[in-house]
Amino acid sequence: MLGELPLTICNLIKKESGNDVLKVGYIMKPSREEDFAKRGAFPMRPTQNGLCFVPLIFKLPLASQLKGIDLVLHKATDEIVSFNLNSSSELTERVTFSEGMQELKRYLEHNPQCCVIDPFDKVYPVLDRLEIQNLLCGLPDLSTKDSCKIRGPHHLKVDTFNEPELITRLSEANLSPPFIVKPQVACGVADAHSMAIVFKVEDFKDLKVPVPAIIQEYVDHSSTLYKFYVLGEKVFHAVKTSIPNGDMLMKLPGRNGQQPLLFDSLKSLPTATNSQSGGDDGSIAKTSAASLNIDLVNDAAKWLSKRLGLTVFGFDVVVQDETRDHVIVDVNYLPSFKEVSDDIAIPAFWRAIRRSYELRRTN
Repeated sequence: MLGELPLTICNLIKKESGNDVLKVGYIMKPSREEDFAKRGAFPMRPTQNGLCFVPLIFKLPLASQLKGIDLVLHKATDEIVSFNLNSSSELTERVTFSEGMQELKRYLEHNPQCCVIDPFDKVYPVLDRLEIQNLLCGLPDLSTKDSCKIRGPHHLKVDTFNEPELITRLSEANLSPPFIVKPQVACGVADAHSMAIVFKVEDFKDLKVPVPAIIQEYVDHSSTLYKFYVLGEKVFHAVKTSIPNGDMLMKLPGRNGQQPLLFDSLKSLPTATNSQSGGDDGSIAKTSAASLNIDLVNDAAKWLSKRLGLTVFGFDVVVQDETRDHVIVDVNYLPSFKEVSDDIAIPAFWRAIRRSYELRRTN
């Protein structure tokens, strides 16, 4: 069959190249696969460090495809069907994957000799924003000589926005307006990115954000977001324009005063003009270079890498204007890292995969 051709070719290449070549079977949604492939991340011919990539296809029998595969690279979050946060069971039992991903998961459980990047139990925590918030609460004191520190945002989990003690609970959580509100489910379901910025406590009533939800402090950060990517032992970052400060948000064209600002973080973030945000891209870049403490964030990246146990992950950092606190506002699994030059990122990606395989085989 035509669908089996890549696997056949990969088998021939490995036979020709020798046992040092590892066959990497990968599975993710088509658009993501296409994006990685366009950047040369999944070559069928062996990479310099001996990786040969072959797509796995759920429409074909998995067992025959996985025979001879040395390691599996997956983006399981692309295959989530449902996420039941109301269940009292373990996090691993709250997530329902597609039939194909469930079959892959069963195969890996019964064939431990096949390495997986990354194990499902390592991926589960990044699906739940509360799990990530609790993890970030454990960040060690990495303060620098200039008193700059890195931390997670102050936060509060709510099951309803209409609870009578909400004001008290917000105060106890060190939260004051404005707030950013996110669904507890971080990815994989349709409304995981339906968010709101709330300027008044009374506007939580009947707020149109899925619950359970996480209420976080909204950090004024001069519209500058730092996207960090951890690829094995390497850490890269890119600077992106972000949501304006709270006072600017209330002045955006078309805004109705202090009414909640609803948005989908994957589609259209609230933005300001250069004059509103305080400068053009060049001035923002200069300001950001001066405000970011790269050593501090790299130390946090090493800590996160050990705690999460993931081969490739990303996290977003904003620098609070007044305090210069570095606040980690998001963590995600197997990001595209497309903001980093392919000449640098793709070889680092391959090295991370090979190193992860070797570490898992020796442990």
